[in-house]
Amino acid sequence: MHPVPGPYRPPVPEPPTVDSEGSSGHPAVDAAIQALSNAADLPLRDQIAEYEAAHQTLQETLATIDQN
Repeated sequence: MHPVPGPYRPPVPEPPTVDSEGSSGHPAVDAAIQALSNAADLPLRDQIAEYEAAHQTLQETLATIDQN
């Protein structure tokens, strides 16, 4: 008898890769990563705004990759 597989669980993404100096190599991405790190110390309602701003920055940055 074969075991029944459980529900699909997508892999957990790895954190962004940074060099030994703590840089991703892209200033906008570095700023978004730093903002997310700083948001951990904020009240929850303020964290949400920081997460949304970082998300917007990352979306805009990714969109420019296709344009280059």
